[in-house]
Amino acid sequence: MRLLIVEDERRLADALARGLTAEGLAVDVCYDGAEGLHRATITPYDLLLLDVNLPGVNGYKLVAALREAGNDVPILMLTAKDGEYDEAEGLDAGADDYLTKPFSYLVLRARIRALLRRQGRGASPVLRVGDLSMDRGARRVTRSGDEIVLTTKEFSVLEQLVVRPGDVVSKSEILEHVWDLAYEGDPNIVEVYISTLRRKLGAPMIETVRGAGYRLVDRA
Repeated sequence: MRLLIVEDERRLADALARGLTAEGLAVDVCYDGAEGLHRATITPYDLLLLDVNLPGVNGYKLVAALREAGNDVPILMLTAKDGEYDEAEGLDAGADDYLTKPFSYLVLRARIRALLRRQGRGASPVLRVGDLSMDRGARRVTRSGDEIVLTTKEFSVLEQLVVRPGDVVSKSEILEHVWDLAYEGDPNIVEVYISTLRRKLGAPMIETVRGAGYRLVDRA
């Protein structure tokens, strides 16, 4: 999953980014509302973490602008304001949830998971393709009941294929969702991870569709 954090408290934004990245999410960060609106408009994010009191464009206006443009990305607002009218304003503007600072990181992660489930992007934490099972909550993969140990990035690359079984997933789509905007390395890094996954899962499970991408198939 790829997230955008729009937060002008740099230490908080960077700390959240480090924590979420360590859990296998691709995270982009910006520190003002105008840049946040621009990035959210041109990039297909899975979720936004958005502060209310932003320089440039405040959080309420940013949410409203995205919703008016038809962008339905899940949005979790983060704010130091704890009044019920402030929360109501954020929700009325189009936010999906509202979290008051200071907050627990565990609660933040639970809210993120809930929003993704609500949007149908994670309706079940356990996904199955043939005899392959992926538990996204526990970050555990098994095949025929045997656990397959994956690194954080391997898990995230495989996840992009498991959520769309039988569909062709392009290299660029995998890069967009697993690596963040700061990545400037070789795009062929995706091929390296696909090769590793084939070795661990069994080569026939991941097909290469020449010129298009990769497809996960049921080879049970």
